[in-house]
Amino acid sequence: MTARNTLILIALATLLILVASPYLGLSIGNADIQHHILTQLRIPRVLFAFIAGAGLALCGMVFQAMFHNPLATPFTLGVASGGSLGAAIYVYLGFSFTLFGFDGGTFAAFLGSLIAISFVYSISRYQSGFSPETLLLTGVAISFFFSSLILFTQYLSDLTDSFQILRWLMGSLTTVGYRDILQLLPFVALCTAVILWLRRELNLLMAGDDIALSRGVSVQYIRYTLFFVTSLCVGAIVALCGPIGFVGMMVPHICRLLIGSDHRWLTPASLLFGGSFLIVCDTISRLIIAPAEIPVGVITTLLGGPFFLWLLIKSRSHTA
Repeated sequence: MTARNTLILIALATLLILVASPYLGLSIGNADIQHHILTQLRIPRVLFAFIAGAGLALCGMVFQAMFHNPLATPFTLGVASGGSLGAAIYVYLGFSFTLFGFDGGTFAAFLGSLIAISFVYSISRYQSGFSPETLLLTGVAISFFFSSLILFTQYLSDLTDSFQILRWLMGSLTTVGYRDILQLLPFVALCTAVILWLRRELNLLMAGDDIALSRGVSVQYIRYTLFFVTSLCVGAIVALCGPIGFVGMMVPHICRLLIGSDHRWLTPASLLFGGSFLIVCDTISRLIIAPAEIPVGVITTLLGGPFFLWLLIKSRSHTA
């Protein structure tokens, strides 16, 4: 099957998921109540999940191309831990405010992500001119450091705040109305536009920096651009949804198996597949113990753990 036909099938499956998932688990009752639940809760939640999943998948695809590492994820550079630390400190200090239309917790998480991005950029730039190896190691170090501060903050918190921090760390797509969607959409749209614009350069980066340089690609400039755009996108997703893990690692790999490694096709495939994948995970989390629900991050981690081990075993068998 050609890449074009595969992409069409992915698009049709995504459309089916988008249309059907809001109605799953919808109880029969008063028509006005059903309409309110559908328009103010279910449809916004599905659209929110699609946008977040698409953003995570695209950023994961870019990180794997930049680092030449199949296990790289959107959270590799410490953006998630920075955002989580910001949210944890906000809860611990007991603040409650709204700024520029953003809830205080969302603003604190996004600020934490920006601080993490700044640390990673400054340290890696100072060390060796923004090389992928230094960038990756710096991101891992910052991530561990911020994670330890999150644990310290949680330890100092009382039982209620500690549970609230833990619940936030599990990730959630619960939303009412379309405000969160409108806040997240510009970041994901900008990231998508830049990645689509740089599809050829991503193909050359996958082939190696030397080949990219020989074809006239400004590797440092492209890496800077992708680093900032994807980091901002991931920071916004973490601020609004919490750290939903493994989507950015699993989806690009699955799409490569389905459509190949050419980013001209892989980019739209990852966008569509990532959005529909997170919708399915969120629907499972909503229905599996209804009327209660499981945090969506738990579902993606349950799927991602075995997938991570499979990738590890597969990469070891290829190198053996």
